Amino acid sequence: MHIEEILYTQGFGTRRVCAGLVQQGFVTVEGQSVVDPGEDFAAGGLRFTVQGTPWEYHEKAYLMLHKPSGTECSQKPSTYPSIYTLLPSPLRLRPNKGAVQGVQAIGRLDQDTTGLLLLTDDGQFIHRMGSPKHHVPKVYEVTTKHPVDQSQVDRLLAGVVLDDDPKPVRAAACELAGPLHLSLTLTEGKYHQVKRMLAAVGNRVEALHRSRIGALALPADLAPGQWRWLRAEEVDGLRTARAGQPAVGVDR
Repeated sequence: MHIEEILYTQGFGTRRVCAGLVQQGFVTVEGQSVVDPGEDFAAGGLRFTVQGTPWEYHEKAYLMLHKPSGTECSQKPSTYPSIYTLLPSPLRLRPNKGAVQGVQAIGRLDQDTTGLLLLTDDGQFIHRMGSPKHHVPKVYEVTTKHPVDQSQVDRLLAGVVLDDDPKPVRAAACELAGPLHLSLTLTEGKYHQVKRMLAAVGNRVEALHRSRIGALALPADLAPGQWRWLRAEEVDGLRTARAGQPAVGVDR
């Protein structure tokens, strides 16, 4: 693949801009300067730098972000900064046929909710992860306003009725982790679901943190606001995620 095309697919600008970056000597491949936009390279796993920024070629982008509080999962935020401002420009500008440029968040977390957020430019992956029929489990660490007792846990497991649907909504798992702390697993994603479920049992969410999606847990060393690429085995694990699957491979 031409180096100009490689840069374009990775989000470094239009083809003309990418050709210019090469011609001006701003691109190195495996430590060697490249000045011919038409020079061919094997794209898979190629490591290069653009204006001093190291990069590795990814045909599709799959990444995790530790979402901090006070950010919105929107390209056009209304009140708080967008989570997309936490990502480097190429990830926001990757070309995508017939869709919005760049990676997109898979689902949303409220502005005050923290934790694991997945982003990709793979439309099929977004659909698979967001489809209710796959029941991908998501684990939330909930800090409550009032002490939690076993009766509230039992009600969350049995199912509570929310104000927009007569069908009960159940937690796939729910464990007491302290007087004011629950670990709650859901396999569906309704609007403000955790907060509304806790309200339905007479309590209130004071803080909410998503710690796991499927078998993928948020790494302890990924600080709020930081992101990293997903490894191939992590992507494969998410593709096959089902309810009841334990976390593997990453420490919580």
